[in-house]
Amino acid sequence: MKEFIIEENEAGQRFDKYLAKLLKEAPKSFFYKMMRKKNITLNGKKATGNEKLLAGDHVKLFLSEETFEKFTGNTEVSRAYCDLDIIYEDSDILLINKPAGMLSQPADEQTPSLVEYLIGYLLKKRELTEEQLKTFKPSVCNRLDRNTSGMVCAGKSLAGLQMFSELFHDRNLHKYYLCLVKGVLTEEKHIKGYLHKNKKTNKVEITGEFKEESLPIETSYRALGSNGKVTLLEVNLLTGRTHQIRAHLASIGHPIAGDSKYGEEEFNRQFRKMGAKYQLLHAYKLVLPQMDPPFERLSDRIFTAPVPELFYEIIKKEHLEEKYNENLEGNMGICQNDPHSGRSGYAD
Repeated sequence: MKEFIIEENEAGQRFDKYLAKLLKEAPKSFFYKMMRKKNITLNGKKATGNEKLLAGDHVKLFLSEETFEKFTGNTEVSRAYCDLDIIYEDSDILLINKPAGMLSQPADEQTPSLVEYLIGYLLKKRELTEEQLKTFKPSVCNRLDRNTSGMVCAGKSLAGLQMFSELFHDRNLHKYYLCLVKGVLTEEKHIKGYLHKNKKTNKVEITGEFKEESLPIETSYRALGSNGKVTLLEVNLLTGRTHQIRAHLASIGHPIAGDSKYGEEEFNRQFRKMGAKYQLLHAYKLVLPQMDPPFERLSDRIFTAPVPELFYEIIKKEHLEEKYNENLEGNMGICQNDPHSGRSGYAD
């Protein structure tokens, strides 16, 4: 017999959903049959599976050791270890300054992503146990392109994951980016279009008119300063589509510096000479709305992720440092945990 006590991160879900995570190799018909025969009970009683779990509930599985091991399968969850650049952390959420070059979410089995680093971080802090990972997995709640740096939101608890999921779904938070683009821009502008993704090339096309399977996009920006050749922009991502900022700005003739996919080779060459391996695009600010309990502590909070050191060095070389500090009100420090600076955020 196996007994489990429901914890806060497992509460709030249906009993059958919990069992599907615990006995992930079992067909649903198996644990419904076991509930009917009272081989699986909830608080000592017969269950149907549609019960909503509460913290402290007792689950008992009257199964042989062989059957339990067969249906739980391999419970090993991938994890990796590195020093994360934490912007904010509490019992429910984490805000992380992701370096360019790191995946936000798993893409293959060989390359660790921020999700694996998050799990490794929480295990090391003993805020997460191997037992808890069987039925709950902390994760990131938004994705940045691998070669884009900056703010990523993560949920440490089920409540934190659900809160961010709702905010992103309803677009009730605001995300701002900094980028260096070709040409001169001097105003604030709200641009619209349609985005069509080519799955074979993993590139997107921006058009002014709707095409089959295209999605509407909206991007707004304001110019922070220009030296006559390049412009430092603050971009507000109004719709979060694949490669939206990079492709949308390139479509109006202002590609992002260092962008090998949507940029211009000749324009990028000068930034490679300065050491830029990735596009100079950084998710630097998150603005949260008025929040209901239990997250009222986060109401109207503004969080900023310092730009990577190399990005700032290029801003200085392009003589945009004064505009950068003036327009951002001096609230942006420099990230000291950046792979370009020799203080890498990756594990050795």
